[in-house]
Amino acid sequence: MSIAIIINPISGARGRAGAVGDRVELARRVAAACGETADVSITEQAGHARDLARTARASGARLVVAWGGDGTVNEVAAALAFGDVPLGIMPAGSGNGLAHELGIPVDPADALTAAIRAMPRAPRRIDAGEIDRRLFVNVAGVGFDAHVAARFNAPGNRRRGLAGYASLVARSLAAYRCGRYEITTPDSRVTVRALLVVLANGTEFGNRIRIAPGARVDDGALDLVIVEARSRLGMMWNMRRLLNGSVDRAAIWSSRRVPEVTIDGDAPMIFHVDGEPIQGGTRLEARVHPGALRICV
Repeated sequence: MSIAIIINPISGARGRAGAVGDRVELARRVAAACGETADVSITEQAGHARDLARTARASGARLVVAWGGDGTVNEVAAALAFGDVPLGIMPAGSGNGLAHELGIPVDPADALTAAIRAMPRAPRRIDAGEIDRRLFVNVAGVGFDAHVAARFNAPGNRRRGLAGYASLVARSLAAYRCGRYEITTPDSRVTVRALLVVLANGTEFGNRIRIAPGARVDDGALDLVIVEARSRLGMMWNMRRLLNGSVDRAAIWSSRRVPEVTIDGDAPMIFHVDGEPIQGGTRLEARVHPGALRICV
């Protein structure tokens, strides 16, 4: 049986891999050098990677590789979770949060080679999170990060990468209105006005922007991170810590490990899963699925 490689042609289109045809050729050449036959597919729209991964899984693929950004990885992972077919990652997005967390090479050929060579060994099991019936493998969130994700992913935004994200954060923070949330876990209930509420499986949003330094992808829990609202100046001052890796030293930051959580808002909430924004209702229920995903790293 072959391995399946699913390519998002938009992710990293200006990067090393070049045009779509070049990516297809590289994928097949690297797979052949590793003694494998690659069934290569190209995504055409949002959600297509999930469908392609389901088809590959049903067809008996031994490994399904997502070549794209965090959104592509999320779609493929969601199709493979709770099954025996492992995921491979070739990072090509703006953030590549989970790939950074797992130490996956940025070079496409190196990343694919590493995934294929990991197959004979037992693939690593990592947790998956779920919020409002949507799976995520890295980070989900409500509040300012979801607001920024919606603007970052908007068709009119042409500034990508860390510089584009940082610029968008700075511009958005000045006008953003923080929400009030009631957050319930198995052993506590708090009401807080927060800039953002994050459920972290991995440590970072992407681009090395660390929001949950203590998170682990295989600890059977999610890190519930709350960044409380303060004065506008105070929030702007503390947000710099996201970029320099010291967010856990900010007075407005707190974190705890939880197996599940319910978030109630006073208005319908936008949330994101691995950077993809989704419109939700006034209540969001989230939980962890320990060891739900097998991954070749």
